[in-house]
Amino acid sequence: MSKKNKSNVEKQKTTLEAQEETVVLAQKEAAETKAEVKKADKKQDDKKAKADKNKKKQPKEKGKLKKKAKETISEIKKVTWPTFGEVCKKTGVVLVVVLVFAVVIFGIDYGLGALMSLLTK
Repeated sequence: MSKKNKSNVEKQKTTLEAQEETVVLAQKEAAETKAEVKKADKKQDDKKAKADKNKKKQPKEKGKLKKKAKETISEIKKVTWPTFGEVCKKTGVVLVVVLVFAVVIFGIDYGLGALMSLLTK
């Protein structure tokens, strides 16, 4: 081989070695970055767990139940309650609708039963 070819080959080897070193360094940096991210995530999780424990340890507010009871009574007073006559009418409507649907379903069941008996004979 000529001197030029040898020098070109040596330059290419040097370039490849430099590129390999760069890749190795980049991989090491990526691994270190991943490790740092995991550590940071773990620290955040630990902080959240401690915060949750602290919230549970805090005493509940006094009078909270009393306040809720007052609010509930206030809302119940705002409700417009139906009269006895309205309740009876609406109950009658519900019963009639239920009976109509019961008759329709019974009729469908009876008809399908009769059809099955004709097919099985």
